[in-house]
Amino acid sequence: MDHSKMDHSGVPDNPKADENALPTPLPEPTEADRAAAFPVLDLPHEHGSGLYGKLLFDRLEAWQTESDTGMAWNVQGWYGSDLNRAWLRSEGESWSQEPTAADLELLYGRSISAWWDAVAGVRHDFGPGGSQDFFAVGLIGVTPYKFEFDATAYFGSGQNALRLELEYETLFSARWILQSSIEAGFYSADDAGRGIGQGLNTVEAGFRLRYEIVRRFAPYAGVVWEQAFGQAADYRQEDGENAGGVRWVAGFRMWF
Repeated sequence: MDHSKMDHSGVPDNPKADENALPTPLPEPTEADRAAAFPVLDLPHEHGSGLYGKLLFDRLEAWQTESDTGMAWNVQGWYGSDLNRAWLRSEGESWSQEPTAADLELLYGRSISAWWDAVAGVRHDFGPGGSQDFFAVGLIGVTPYKFEFDATAYFGSGQNALRLELEYETLFSARWILQSSIEAGFYSADDAGRGIGQGLNTVEAGFRLRYEIVRRFAPYAGVVWEQAFGQAADYRQEDGENAGGVRWVAGFRMWF
């Protein structure tokens, strides 16, 4: 057969190359295409405009020692939007043989990032030694690895203070949760009437294991260690008390 006389005009030079050839190139994206794919966000609507609230009784507990019985509470609540909130906080201790020591705070909070709120307001202390008022400013938020952190500075007449709190929750199951916490208080001046010493006043650390019967209610039991330092420890010893110690506690946690 004489192939030189055959018509090869319709046969591609390289059939395999033609089979693998790319389709028609895509057109270059236009500014209109980019705008449609990446629309500009309406920033005022990043946060919801609704109002919400929560009241948390984080700790309502009691204990009994060889010489006395007592109870303590830690309550906090807020109401507002994602950006602006009104805060209420209170904590205190009551012993059967000693005056009750408690404080109440009313604060305004403003979200400054996804994980942090700045707060400012007032704090009122109730006995012993009479009432006392402070201006408060601080930060509330969650650090990396989900540690809840609260740092608040207080400025009063003749007395300033700083309170630092750190808390972490370990989930053993969907309902068994271990709450670990540590709190330290610092003051700028001695106050014998309130048992307060200058500098580091007290440190309290605790472990509380709770069982969430429902999400809003959980009984717990735990152990708490507290220690007074410096002049605060001297004041306690002068009153015939221990400067520190360990106590077993039981209580419940609930929120609305």
